[in-house]
Amino acid sequence: MYASLADDYFVNMNLNTEMPLPTARETVLEFFGRVQKSYPTMRNFHMRDGGDYALEEDKDEPHYRWMSLETRRICSGSVNPSSLEDAVTQHALALELAPYMLSVSPLDCEALDFLFGFDFHFKGNHDEIVAEALSPGSACEGLLTIPGSRPLNYEPSITVALEPSCRRQCRLLIETRTNAYQVRRNQYGDEPITVYFTMRQYGSLAHDASFVDTLHELRAECERLIHEYVTVQVLRPLSAAIARRNS
Repeated sequence: MYASLADDYFVNMNLNTEMPLPTARETVLEFFGRVQKSYPTMRNFHMRDGGDYALEEDKDEPHYRWMSLETRRICSGSVNPSSLEDAVTQHALALELAPYMLSVSPLDCEALDFLFGFDFHFKGNHDEIVAEALSPGSACEGLLTIPGSRPLNYEPSITVALEPSCRRQCRLLIETRTNAYQVRRNQYGDEPITVYFTMRQYGSLAHDASFVDTLHELRAECERLIHEYVTVQVLRPLSAAIARRNS
């Protein structure tokens, strides 16, 4: 289903911690060694600039997994997964390992994210095509009709609290990658337009709560909102606008 909504899509999980994660050589290697045991094709291990560690599959492939340990964040991602269940299983593994291999407890949770990303390839003014797809009827529509004007920064973003305590939120963000130089010269790069939809649980979990159970809750709510709102109001209009330009 999700593969049909965009040119590429990805599914990520981020666990943000209050305290720094352990960085001892043995701890890091044991964590990633356990991940590789479940996913043997994740064999590219390296340290990024800034001291983060990552384990990845070959990025030249159309489908690939990755996982990283940052100073205060555990990240897991799957690009164009064969199924959503496959991606969620990978993310759940990271959360299952975190308490006993990285000493992360529910008390240490600053936020847990479940995120969908959708990439749209368009070799033109990204801001212009996003405005064309999403601005009709909006408060910004008038500015877009100024004679001779062209959008240079049109990146809608909204965060919504989903319950009274505001601890569970969702965020929609559209990231364009066009700059003034490209518009002026009418020469555009190959980077995609990306639509991000994130479900986030803020704050420490209950002492008897499970990271994995919370992940499944976020996943279910994220899928529901994508189906009911994001697909109809954002993804399909953007895809249709790009198709019209390319026809």
